[in-house]
Amino acid sequence: MDTDIQVINRKLNTLETEFGALRKGYIEVQKKYSDALKGLSNLTINASEAAKRAANSAKLSAISAKNAADAARDAAAEHIVSAAQAAADAAEYAAQAALSAAASASAAAAAAAEAVAHQAEEIALKASAAAANATNVATEAAFEAVRMSNMANESAKQSRLKP
Repeated sequence: MDTDIQVINRKLNTLETEFGALRKGYIEVQKKYSDALKGLSNLTINASEAAKRAANSAKLSAISAKNAADAARDAAAEHIVSAAQAAADAAEYAAQAALSAAASASAAAAAAAEAVAHQAEEIALKASAAAANATNVATEAAFEAVRMSNMANESAKQSRLKP
C-alpha cells in the first residue's frame, strides 16, 4: 500500500511539474500573442495615417496642377510660349506627384487591410476603412491633376501654334 501511495505521489509531482511548465509556456505564448496584436494594431493605425497623408498630398498636387494649368492658359493667352510650356511641365510633374501619392495611399490601405485580416479589433477595422477612403480621395485628386496637366499641355500647345 505504501508503494502505491509513493507511486501516486511521484506521478502527482510529475504532473505538477508538467502543469507548471505548461502554465509557463501558456503565459509566454499569451504575451507573444498580445505583443503581436499590439504590433498589428499599430501597423493598422500607422498605415491608415500614411494613407490619409498620401491622400492629402494628392489633393495638394491636384491644386498645384490646377494652378499650373491656369498659369499655362494665361501665358498662352499672352503669347508667352516659354512660360506656358514651363507651367505645362509643372502641371505634369504635379500630376505625377498626385499619381505617386495615390499609389502610396493604395499601398498603405493594403497594409491596413492585411493587418485587419490578422486581427478583429474595431479600431483596426475603422483604420482600414479610413485608409480605403483616403485611397479613393487620392485617386480622385490624381485624376483631377492629370486632367489639369492635360489642359496645361493643351494651352502650351496652343501658344506655340499662335502667330
